[in-house]
Amino acid sequence: MSLVTRNALIALAITVALAGTVAYAVSYLNRARVVELSAIEDQISIDTLSLDTQFSLLEAAPCDSAASSTTLTNELTDLGTRLSYAENQLGSDDSRVVRLKEQYSLLEIRDYLITKRLAAACGTKPVTVLYFYSNAGDCGDCDKAGYALSYLRNTYPALRVYSFDYNLDLGALKTLVAVEKVKDSLPAFVINGKHSYGFTSLADLEKQFPKGALATTSASHTGS
Repeated sequence: MSLVTRNALIALAITVALAGTVAYAVSYLNRARVVELSAIEDQISIDTLSLDTQFSLLEAAPCDSAASSTTLTNELTDLGTRLSYAENQLGSDDSRVVRLKEQYSLLEIRDYLITKRLAAACGTKPVTVLYFYSNAGDCGDCDKAGYALSYLRNTYPALRVYSFDYNLDLGALKTLVAVEKVKDSLPAFVINGKHSYGFTSLADLEKQFPKGALATTSASHTGS
Protein backbone atom coordinates (compact mmCIF):
# COMPACT_ATOMS: atom_id res chain seq x y z
CA MET A 1 0.00 0.00 0.00
CA SER A 2 1.43 3.29 -1.05
CA LEU A 3 1.88 6.18 1.39
CA VAL A 4 -0.68 8.27 -0.49
CA THR A 5 -3.28 5.50 -0.33
CA ARG A 6 -2.64 4.92 3.36
CA ASN A 7 -2.94 8.60 4.18
CA ALA A 8 -6.17 8.77 2.16
CA LEU A 9 -7.60 5.83 4.08
CA ILE A 10 -6.60 7.37 7.40
CA ALA A 11 -8.21 10.67 6.42
CA LEU A 12 -11.38 8.83 5.35
CA ALA A 13 -11.51 6.96 8.66
CA ILE A 14 -11.12 10.20 10.60
CA THR A 15 -13.87 11.85 8.54
CA VAL A 16 -16.23 8.93 9.11
CA ALA A 17 -15.48 8.97 12.84
CA LEU A 18 -16.12 12.70 13.07
CA ALA A 19 -19.36 12.39 11.11
CA GLY A 20 -20.47 9.58 13.41
CA THR A 21 -19.63 11.64 16.49
CA VAL A 22 -21.56 14.65 15.17
CA ALA A 23 -24.55 12.47 14.27
CA TYR A 24 -24.55 10.92 17.74
CA ALA A 25 -24.26 14.33 19.40
CA VAL A 26 -27.16 15.71 17.34
CA SER A 27 -29.27 12.64 18.13
CA TYR A 28 -28.44 12.95 21.82
CA LEU A 29 -29.37 16.65 21.89
CA ASN A 30 -32.64 15.97 20.06
CA ARG A 31 -33.54 13.27 22.59
CA ALA A 32 -32.69 15.66 25.43
CA ARG A 33 -34.95 18.31 23.88
CA VAL A 34 -37.82 15.83 23.63
CA VAL A 35 -37.33 14.89 27.28
CA GLU A 36 -37.33 18.57 28.24
CA LEU A 37 -40.53 19.19 26.30
CA SER A 38 -42.17 16.17 27.91
CA ALA A 39 -41.22 17.50 31.34
CA ILE A 40 -42.75 20.87 30.50
CA GLU A 41 -45.93 19.21 29.21
CA ASP A 42 -46.22 17.15 32.40
CA GLN A 43 -45.73 20.23 34.58
CA ILE A 44 -48.32 22.20 32.63
CA SER A 45 -50.81 19.36 33.03
CA ILE A 46 -50.25 19.38 36.78
CA ASP A 47 -50.63 23.16 36.97
CA THR A 48 -53.82 22.98 34.92
CA LEU A 49 -55.31 20.69 37.57
CA SER A 50 -53.98 23.04 40.25
CA LEU A 51 -55.74 26.00 38.62
CA ASP A 52 -59.00 24.07 38.40
CA THR A 53 -58.72 23.41 42.13
CA GLN A 54 -58.01 27.08 42.78
CA PHE A 55 -61.17 28.12 40.97
CA SER A 56 -63.13 25.83 43.28
CA LEU A 57 -61.38 27.33 46.31
CA LEU A 58 -62.18 30.84 45.09
CA GLU A 59 -65.88 30.02 44.98
CA ALA A 60 -65.81 28.79 48.58
CA ALA A 61 -63.23 31.07 50.24
CA PRO A 62 -61.59 33.46 47.76
CA CYS A 63 -59.35 35.34 50.16
CA ASP A 64 -57.93 32.14 51.66
CA SER A 65 -56.51 31.14 48.27
CA ALA A 66 -54.47 34.30 47.70
CA ALA A 67 -51.21 32.69 48.81
CA SER A 68 -51.63 29.73 46.49
CA SER A 69 -52.33 32.08 43.59
CA THR A 70 -49.03 33.88 44.24
CA THR A 71 -47.20 30.55 44.41
CA LEU A 72 -48.72 29.44 41.12
CA THR A 73 -47.69 32.69 39.45
CA ASN A 74 -44.08 31.94 40.41
CA GLU A 75 -44.46 28.44 38.96
CA LEU A 76 -45.85 29.94 35.75
CA THR A 77 -42.79 32.18 35.53
CA ASP A 78 -40.52 29.13 35.77
CA LEU A 79 -42.57 27.35 33.11
CA GLY A 80 -42.34 30.39 30.87
CA THR A 81 -38.55 30.35 31.16
CA ARG A 82 -38.40 26.69 30.15
CA LEU A 83 -40.85 27.26 27.32
CA SER A 84 -38.68 30.10 26.01
CA TYR A 85 -35.70 27.74 26.07
CA ALA A 86 -37.64 25.11 24.09
CA GLU A 87 -38.76 27.79 21.63
CA ASN A 88 -35.17 28.97 21.12
CA GLN A 89 -33.97 25.41 20.60
CA LEU A 90 -36.72 24.11 18.31
CA GLY A 91 -38.07 27.31 16.77
CA SER A 92 -41.33 29.15 17.29
CA ASP A 93 -43.01 27.25 14.41
CA ASP A 94 -42.38 23.79 15.86
CA SER A 95 -45.75 22.08 16.39
CA ARG A 96 -44.82 20.91 19.89
CA VAL A 97 -43.72 24.40 20.90
CA VAL A 98 -46.94 25.91 19.51
CA ARG A 99 -49.04 23.38 21.46
CA LEU A 100 -47.14 24.12 24.66
CA LYS A 101 -47.46 27.85 24.06
CA GLU A 102 -51.22 27.46 23.68
CA GLN A 103 -51.48 25.54 26.96
CA TYR A 104 -49.23 28.02 28.72
CA SER A 105 -51.24 30.98 27.39
CA LEU A 106 -54.43 29.42 28.75
CA LEU A 107 -52.80 29.02 32.16
CA GLU A 108 -51.72 32.65 32.09
CA ILE A 109 -55.21 33.86 31.19
CA ARG A 110 -56.78 31.80 33.95
CA ASP A 111 -54.23 33.02 36.50
CA TYR A 112 -54.94 36.59 35.37
CA LEU A 113 -58.65 36.01 35.97
CA ILE A 114 -57.92 34.58 39.41
CA THR A 115 -55.87 37.67 40.23
CA LYS A 116 -58.72 39.98 39.18
CA ARG A 117 -61.26 38.01 41.20
CA LEU A 118 -59.04 38.12 44.28
CA ALA A 119 -58.61 41.87 43.88
CA ALA A 120 -62.39 42.36 43.69
CA ALA A 121 -63.27 39.98 46.51
CA CYS A 122 -60.42 40.60 48.95
CA GLY A 123 -59.34 44.17 48.30
CA THR A 124 -55.87 43.21 47.07
CA LYS A 125 -54.07 45.60 44.73
CA PRO A 126 -51.87 43.55 42.40
CA VAL A 127 -49.78 45.16 39.68
CA THR A 128 -50.39 43.27 36.46
CA VAL A 129 -48.88 43.56 32.99
CA LEU A 130 -50.35 41.99 29.88
CA TYR A 131 -47.55 41.95 27.31
CA PHE A 132 -48.26 41.17 23.66
CA TYR A 133 -45.41 40.39 21.26
CA SER A 134 -44.83 38.81 17.86
CA ASN A 135 -42.34 36.26 16.52
CA ALA A 136 -43.35 36.88 12.92
CA GLY A 137 -40.48 39.29 12.25
CA ASP A 138 -42.77 42.33 12.37
CA CYS A 139 -41.80 43.57 15.83
CA GLY A 140 -38.26 44.87 15.96
CA ASP A 141 -38.50 46.03 19.57
CA CYS A 142 -40.21 42.96 21.04
CA ASP A 143 -36.98 41.29 22.15
CA LYS A 144 -35.84 44.43 23.97
CA ALA A 145 -39.26 44.85 25.55
CA GLY A 146 -39.20 41.24 26.71
CA TYR A 147 -35.76 41.67 28.32
CA ALA A 148 -36.94 44.85 30.07
CA LEU A 149 -40.00 43.08 31.50
CA SER A 150 -37.84 40.15 32.63
CA TYR A 151 -35.62 42.62 34.48
CA LEU A 152 -38.61 44.27 36.17
CA ARG A 153 -40.09 40.90 37.12
CA ASN A 154 -36.77 39.81 38.65
CA THR A 155 -36.41 43.14 40.46
CA TYR A 156 -40.02 43.16 41.71
CA PRO A 157 -40.93 39.45 42.14
CA ALA A 158 -44.55 40.20 43.11
CA LEU A 159 -45.12 41.93 39.76
CA ARG A 160 -47.44 39.79 37.63
CA VAL A 161 -46.35 39.71 34.01
CA TYR A 162 -48.38 37.75 31.45
CA SER A 163 -46.75 37.40 28.02
CA PHE A 164 -48.72 36.45 24.92
CA ASP A 165 -47.86 35.82 21.28
CA TYR A 166 -50.34 38.16 19.59
CA ASN A 167 -50.48 35.96 16.47
CA LEU A 168 -51.19 32.72 18.30
CA ASP A 169 -54.32 31.10 16.84
CA LEU A 170 -56.10 30.54 20.15
CA GLY A 171 -59.72 31.47 20.73
CA ALA A 172 -59.29 32.42 24.38
CA LEU A 173 -56.38 34.70 23.51
CA LYS A 174 -58.34 36.40 20.73
CA THR A 175 -61.15 36.98 23.22
CA LEU A 176 -58.69 38.47 25.72
CA VAL A 177 -57.36 40.81 23.03
CA ALA A 178 -60.90 41.89 22.18
CA VAL A 179 -61.99 42.34 25.80
CA GLU A 180 -58.87 44.35 26.67
CA LYS A 181 -59.13 46.28 23.37
CA VAL A 182 -55.48 45.65 22.43
CA LYS A 183 -54.42 47.05 19.05
CA ASP A 184 -52.06 45.18 16.72
CA SER A 185 -49.30 47.75 17.25
CA LEU A 186 -46.58 45.72 18.92
CA PRO A 187 -45.10 45.48 21.43
CA ALA A 188 -48.26 46.25 23.38
CA PHE A 189 -48.70 46.55 27.14
CA VAL A 190 -51.74 46.69 29.38
CA ILE A 191 -50.48 47.80 32.79
CA ASN A 192 -53.23 47.73 35.39
CA GLY A 193 -55.73 48.47 32.62
CA LYS A 194 -53.67 51.26 30.99
CA HIS A 195 -52.60 50.67 27.39
CA SER A 196 -49.24 51.61 25.89
CA TYR A 197 -47.57 50.68 22.61
CA GLY A 198 -43.99 50.49 21.44
CA PHE A 199 -40.76 50.33 23.43
CA THR A 200 -37.95 52.85 23.74
CA SER A 201 -36.20 52.18 27.04
CA LEU A 202 -36.58 50.59 30.45
CA ALA A 203 -36.95 54.01 32.05
CA ASP A 204 -39.83 54.95 29.76
CA LEU A 205 -41.51 51.60 30.41
CA GLU A 206 -41.30 52.16 34.17
CA LYS A 207 -43.06 55.49 33.72
CA GLN A 208 -46.10 53.62 32.38
CA PHE A 209 -46.72 52.07 35.80
CA PRO A 210 -48.98 53.84 38.30
CA LYS A 211 -47.03 56.12 40.61
CA GLY A 212 -45.50 54.10 43.44
CA ALA A 213 -46.79 50.79 42.05
CA LEU A 214 -43.38 49.18 41.63
CA ALA A 215 -42.24 50.31 45.08
CA THR A 216 -45.42 48.82 46.57
CA THR A 217 -44.82 45.61 44.66
CA SER A 218 -41.31 45.36 46.04
CA ALA A 219 -42.48 46.11 49.57
CA SER A 220 -45.26 43.53 49.43
CA HIS A 221 -42.75 40.91 48.31
CA THR A 222 -40.36 41.80 51.14
CA GLY A 223 -43.11 41.37 53.67
CA SER A 224 -44.28 38.00 52.33
